[in-house]
Amino acid sequence: MSEPEWRRLNRASWDERVSIHLHTVHHYDQSALRAGIGQIDPIALAVLGPVSGQKILHLQCHFGMDSLVLAQHGATVVGIDFSAPAIAAARGLAMDLGLSDRARFIEADVYETPSALLEPASFDRVFVSWGALCWLPDMRAWARVVAHFLKPGGWLALAEAHPAAYVFDDAAGGIDHMPGWYAPYLARAPLLIDQPIDYADPDARLNNSRTTEWLHPLADVVTGLLEAGLRLEMLQEHDSVVWQMFGCLVGDDRTGYRWPDKPWLPLAYSLRASKPA
Repeated sequence: MSEPEWRRLNRASWDERVSIHLHTVHHYDQSALRAGIGQIDPIALAVLGPVSGQKILHLQCHFGMDSLVLAQHGATVVGIDFSAPAIAAARGLAMDLGLSDRARFIEADVYETPSALLEPASFDRVFVSWGALCWLPDMRAWARVVAHFLKPGGWLALAEAHPAAYVFDDAAGGIDHMPGWYAPYLARAPLLIDQPIDYADPDARLNNSRTTEWLHPLADVVTGLLEAGLRLEMLQEHDSVVWQMFGCLVGDDRTGYRWPDKPWLPLAYSLRASKPA
């Protein structure tokens, strides 16, 4: 079966980004990880819970930084990503850090993970975080994959940018240095994007700049998980996000970036959804 065009475009873009992200010193700073003191951001950590001794499936792991942080904290981790260069980099980083026995990485599309990883109902956690869901067209199919891998009593730990924030974009030109309207919240249509600037390195220019993304209303994510048989245990909305989503956001010392004056809309959300024991 031929690869869908949206996936081909997205894969080419992410393949190209790997070499850029491996050498950025801001968004993907590896110094703490290489020093053995890497940390997961507080929002994600709150829904993950203690990870020592836990078996964790990390979907859309990119080149494995957070996967390896979890391994450093005592978890056994399997990282999944559809980018061959990302998986090669993750495996190399695991070897450099002496974590190959605790972290392994598999090249697979999210939806095809059950065929690539024959370990159903064997994970204590499934972990998904930050800018992951917008690359997937179908939340119900995604939720079924999550449920497929969870042990009874295990849970999904999701930390993600809030879809209410995705309706805006700096390029749409708002007023008073705020972002402008970009995408309707309830449209559910694919967003065809041509953006040559990489979010992690504004000086880099992408040759594979065309991508396809989706804005998933919060209800679609939650409903998909419920229909897959999971139970919603925790849902929180946050006034901060871990990267500078918009130019007007100001950084803080706790969880990232906030609106400069008032918490106009949530910038992130986190949830825990468990598989009944």
